[in-house]
Amino acid sequence: MSRIVGIDLGTTNSLVAYMAGDFPRVIPDADGRVLLPSVVAFTPDGILVGETAKRQLVRHPAQTIYSVKRFMGRGYEDVKAELRYFPFRLEPSQEIVRIQVGDRAVTPPEVSALILKALKERAEAHLGEPVTKAVITVPAYFNDSQRQATKDAGRLAGLEVLRIVNEPTAASLAYGLHRLKRGTVAVYDLGGGTFDISILKVQDGIFEVLATSGNTHLGGDDFDRALVDWFLADVLARHGVDLGRDPEAMQELRLAAEAAKCRLSFDERTVLTIPFPQHGLTYRREIARAELEALIDPLVAETLGPCRLALADARLQAAQIDEVVLVGGSTRIPLVRRRVQELFGKVPHSQLNPDEVVALGAAVQAHILAGGITDMLLLDVTPLSLGIETLGGVMSVLIPRNTTIPTSAKEMFTTSADGQTVVDMHVLQGERELARDNRSLARFELRGIDPMAAGMPRIAVTFLVDANGILQVQAKELRTGKAASVEVKPSYGLTDAEVERMVEESFAHAEEDVTSRLLIEARNEADTVIRATERALGQGRHLIDGDEAERIGGALATLLGVRDGNDRDAIRGATERLNQATLHLAEALMDAALKEALASKPVTEVLEKTES
Repeated sequence: MSRIVGIDLGTTNSLVAYMAGDFPRVIPDADGRVLLPSVVAFTPDGILVGETAKRQLVRHPAQTIYSVKRFMGRGYEDVKAELRYFPFRLEPSQEIVRIQVGDRAVTPPEVSALILKALKERAEAHLGEPVTKAVITVPAYFNDSQRQATKDAGRLAGLEVLRIVNEPTAASLAYGLHRLKRGTVAVYDLGGGTFDISILKVQDGIFEVLATSGNTHLGGDDFDRALVDWFLADVLARHGVDLGRDPEAMQELRLAAEAAKCRLSFDERTVLTIPFPQHGLTYRREIARAELEALIDPLVAETLGPCRLALADARLQAAQIDEVVLVGGSTRIPLVRRRVQELFGKVPHSQLNPDEVVALGAAVQAHILAGGITDMLLLDVTPLSLGIETLGGVMSVLIPRNTTIPTSAKEMFTTSADGQTVVDMHVLQGERELARDNRSLARFELRGIDPMAAGMPRIAVTFLVDANGILQVQAKELRTGKAASVEVKPSYGLTDAEVERMVEESFAHAEEDVTSRLLIEARNEADTVIRATERALGQGRHLIDGDEAERIGGALATLLGVRDGNDRDAIRGATERLNQATLHLAEALMDAALKEALASKPVTEVLEKTES
């Protein structure tokens, strides 16, 4: 088989990995970074993905989409309560969420596809061969609609998604590679936007999921929001300014909150300083780790309920868990680690990088599918119960949650009215007793039943769940042999026609898209060098002679002249010439700064600071 990669499509960051010999490796970009920020910016010049897109968050918040995973497979009603935290606009719709960007609307699978395409290109550049097949991970508690949306995104990115794997299960595969053992493992996975807990039994290379639970709308993003709300209230109290009405200020606060949260995972205190010149103030605040913990403790506590539920479903006590594994960047927070240790009564393990472990496990599963590993087996489970609506609006469960997949189930039903020739089949997913309280997955009709008295027809309904957790349903009337079936296409998914159109557009515009992206990157690099040069000239013109200042001015004018053009090579060439022209100026500024420091500080102090 051709090489299959493993992809962790994350809320905050995404990664791609492959098997290098017997061990999985995360693939870095050209600059050595393994994390690709899950951010997409729609600029007038084209589309940016990753780090370059993240830089647009403050300058162009309404056109820059982040945390799109929270919207996958969901409708407007599902997410409208949290829209105040996002700078972009959603079109009100009962169907799939559509995000308004300028004069166009994009769907979450389309945005996710752009992230997947960037990972695909990264893998192809690193491996030196085309990459067309992938295993993609999803939160264990993703429902059928969200899984289907993820498969749609893969297809739009030009990838054949061979398997959808639950993130905690993938993490257990990554750990199992080098320390196979018999025992029961709890995988606690807290990422940027989702939380999962899975209980697995590991025995002789077989990874069997006993139970899973979680919350697809709880993660590090929510910790950031708690901090942002705190900052907003503090700014209002101290400066009398409501920053909540300013999208750019909100993005500044969100990025600052994320950075502060990360620093407080390692330091007891940190200082936040953000200038808001448009409001005539600079916000400065010292934050202690204890203050952050007080803010997020209720959110961390929300993760413990699903843990207890998963233990109950697996018929286990916390003391019977042999090992606890931490996954997801949010598990670096000391409070999270303490709460997990208190619940399970043992120190959780985090030998592998929590940001990378899911992608590594996806690469292992990809290698299993390619036939590279034959002594390891993955047995996953359905995250939610599946059934149909019966008389009185009740949900009749055919496949209970936490059933090992692939699986099938069959039950007999009959009609409720005399002479009934058509039966409406309503397929549901969820844990509530009444159909109206569960998620509707599909409706189809079984027609052509011979008219009989109520209760006489015998209708066999069969549910079949494949290894990806995708459902097929068949209904057959046994007396007449009439049958109908449906491969469940979730009500919040893209239609086949929409997916086909998007795939065709991506092929048609592939070369144009690459050209646009490279031009944008060249302009961004030029802007950085222009700003740095203008600042350096302002600070150090007295340090150079007139000829050198004239050469720098000429190179700067040349770059400014080509910056807005469409000749990428001309922009890159002018940028490089300006870089070369300013080398001596940069050295002169550094020497001047060092002399000033030596003049005002004792030599020993300057040396100590330089070494640190």
